[in-house]
Amino acid sequence: MPTILAIETSAELASCALLVNDAVIFRATAGVRSHSQSILPMVQELLREAGIALADCDAIAFGAGPGSFTGVRTACGVAQGLAYGANLPVLPMVTLAAMAESCRARCGATEVLTVLDARMGEVYWAQYRFDGAWREVVAPTLSAPQAVAPQAVAGLQACGNGFEAYADAFAGQAFAAGAMADIVPHAREMAPLAVGALAAGQGVPAAQAQPIYLRNKIAFTTAERLVINAAKAAA
Repeated sequence: MPTILAIETSAELASCALLVNDAVIFRATAGVRSHSQSILPMVQELLREAGIALADCDAIAFGAGPGSFTGVRTACGVAQGLAYGANLPVLPMVTLAAMAESCRARCGATEVLTVLDARMGEVYWAQYRFDGAWREVVAPTLSAPQAVAPQAVAGLQACGNGFEAYADAFAGQAFAAGAMADIVPHAREMAPLAVGALAAGQGVPAAQAQPIYLRNKIAFTTAERLVINAAKAAA
């Protein structure tokens, strides 16, 4: 089993996880404004707890999106900086797929609709099926909550904070019944998913790692560049 560090900051929860010796250890903290300050100390805590150096990892995974612009850029920049310093491949991971894995871990669902609050009156959503690995039924999409239209399948379980943010819009929708609105992307589920991505050859050099934007791309801010440089120095 490879050793993988995962970083996720695309929503209100910042998390990092380390898959090492076939077990996952993780840290998490809430508060979008603190993501850029909290993620590197959490990474350092995990490495100390595991008793390994960053260079002992096989890859660094990050939540590439969709998600908040600042959040996905933070995760991408930190992953790039750490990977560059340690000469490791980077694995861009889809945040909505990590949510589907969280849903399966909680209730065993194999047909999952994930809906993440995209702000501005919109949501990011996708539909997945698990048959030993996750498959896209509907690819990640940006739309108004009223336009979410999953394929009708038996046992479809919905999850994501979009159901809480736009409760009125989803009221009366059959697929929204019993939605697990507290599920957001988490590195705890992203790290195991990254094992398959690494085996499939999806790792890229640090310089080639890119966020997944479903809205127009925005350049890195000065503050975000400082985070990238700090990650390089830490590595």
